[in-house]
Parts: sequence; structure tokens; C-alpha cells
Amino acid sequence: MTKGKLHHIELYVHDLNQSIEFWNWLLTEKFGYKLLSHTLKNRSWTLDGCEISLIQTLMNYLEPSYNRRRTGLNHIAFDGGSKAQVDELAAELKERRIPLLY
Repeated sequence: MTKGKLHHIELYVHDLNQSIEFWNWLLTEKFGYKLLSHTLKNRSWTLDGCEISLIQTLMNYLEPSYNRRRTGLNHIAFDGGSKAQVDELAAELKERRIPLLY
């Protein structure tokens, strides 16, 4: 392993099934990640040794709900390729009714 290379990201989510629908499409179809593992409480994908995992938040930790402006993770940025590729992805996100920030 390369020192300093990103190894994994864990995201606790409010609704695992809803989150899987979006993240599986984005990671596998758009960015080439491979499904690594899945259980009733989590799902993980991998690409080039980096793992992204979604984990169902336990009931007693669901409130307050996530807001990107609270302390903690604000966003994850992926290299989207060329401007044309990013524009194509943005159009697909709009078709899926995924809100874009800007």
C-alpha cells in the first residue's frame, strides 16, 4: 500500500436502501467501481484499492438528520472526466431527480 493513499470512506446513511439505489448506479455504472460486499446493514464498493461503504445509521442516531453545513463531512468529489462527461452526468442526475448544488 502506498503511504498516504486513501484507503476507505464510510458513510452512515439515513435510509440504506434509498442510498444504495443512487450510490450503486453512480459508482458501478458511471465510475467503474466493483461491488465488494453487501449485508442487510451495509454495502461496499472498491476501485484501485479504495473502498467506499454505506452503513445504515442506527435508529437512536438518526436525529438530527444530516446537513452538509454541520460539522463533519461536507462532500466527496470525484474526477468526472471532461466537461462533456460532467455535463452528461449532470443531465442523468437531473433525469433521476437528484438535486445539483451548483
